[in-house]
Amino acid sequence: MKYYLVIVMSILFSNGSRADEVAPQASPAPAATATESTPSAPFAFADFSWIPGNYGPSESKLATKYFTPELRLDTSYHFEFTQPKDHTISGSSEVFRSGEFQVTQVGFGGDFNYNDVNFRLMTQFGMYSTTTPRNDASPAQGQWQLADAYRYISEAYGGYHLNVMHGINIQAGIFMSYVGLWSYYNFDNWTYQPSYVSSNTPWFFNGVRIQIFPSDKLKIEPWIINGWQSYGMFNNLPGLGLQVLWRPTGSFSVLGNQYYGADSLGDADRRRWHTDDSVMVKYIDKGGKGISQAAASLTFDAGCENGGMFNTNCSKSAFLGMMAYNRLWFNDNHYGLTFGGGAINNPGRYLVLMPPINGANAASGTSYFTENPGDKYWAWDMQLTGDYMPNTNITFRLEYNHRWANVPYFAGSGGMTPPAAGGGYQNQGGPGSPVTGWSPDMSQTENRLTLAMLVRF
Repeated sequence: MKYYLVIVMSILFSNGSRADEVAPQASPAPAATATESTPSAPFAFADFSWIPGNYGPSESKLATKYFTPELRLDTSYHFEFTQPKDHTISGSSEVFRSGEFQVTQVGFGGDFNYNDVNFRLMTQFGMYSTTTPRNDASPAQGQWQLADAYRYISEAYGGYHLNVMHGINIQAGIFMSYVGLWSYYNFDNWTYQPSYVSSNTPWFFNGVRIQIFPSDKLKIEPWIINGWQSYGMFNNLPGLGLQVLWRPTGSFSVLGNQYYGADSLGDADRRRWHTDDSVMVKYIDKGGKGISQAAASLTFDAGCENGGMFNTNCSKSAFLGMMAYNRLWFNDNHYGLTFGGGAINNPGRYLVLMPPINGANAASGTSYFTENPGDKYWAWDMQLTGDYMPNTNITFRLEYNHRWANVPYFAGSGGMTPPAAGGGYQNQGGPGSPVTGWSPDMSQTENRLTLAMLVRF
């Protein structure tokens, strides 16, 4: 009974996730009669490409009647100013190695629609296929190598569209969660590295969602999922959530997520609560030379974990964070400039990304960086991003990031990988295990530059 109460409370108190997903289009409706009108498509009354998660080509020249293909390529070069000897960058879900050219993501797939049945598939090769699964501890619960089974898939879901109100979609599989406003795909965002509020919250869910569109300006989306960005279930309780998106005009968007689940590996009685809410405003839209568009965003997150074997409470295990950005477009939106950042306070560190010390991951943990109730962690960051967009299929991006934490968390020049006997650096023993006579070189600050080329068809 209490799980139903959570859903009801979420509906009552939600004020509006990463950017929204546009609903699959319904099959063509019969021609309207004199007394019947066809409901307008959700959010089709204005151009929302200024919002993160929505930028890209408005239509594909490769599309057919039933299939719209999609291709993505994210290549980058990151330079961390400490120049870690093992090339390792810590604490990011988008940036992983320094001083190297990398393919962060290669994705291909698209959307199928036929007779109100819809299906979306998007693959992920490159760094994302390794780095995203390592942040999920749920494969350690049980057998069958969930991380290997899903690592090359970023989205895979199917569903059915009901021509009710302005549409209802019932979908199941792996889908983007958009908690924290920014999209999982860097091409779609205002920055390459988002602030902690976005980088540390879920990029995907595995489960069922129902997208309900009461009007062309409102979406209500309940979730029943395995857990907090998890391929499997951490315990024996599914995650429950709700997303609400309201766009009354083409220049204003309110977006919110509410979540409840049991997401602590090996601690079935601990519960997680989280709220994530964003407001976005476009305050200039005139086109032409000079400043052609301008928009701003504000995101606020709060959460808590309580109960369980350590009798955890919100004073020892909580999350509070925010991020804010301002974006300017120039010369008919061919150039972009973004400035912003944010801060988090996360005692208990349950949403702090585990540093990859000696190969540590979310399931293994490491004694070099503990995540016990009461362990303090607070941090802030800022980003300055410049974009050149000759067309809507490609973006060239140059970005500077500065990040700070109250404890050593980022890579120092000595890196986070033990030295190998024959030279170089190599993980030793089990993931995250202590190495006699060695400790990682970690810093409280990080400064880095990113140069990226982002392609989408």
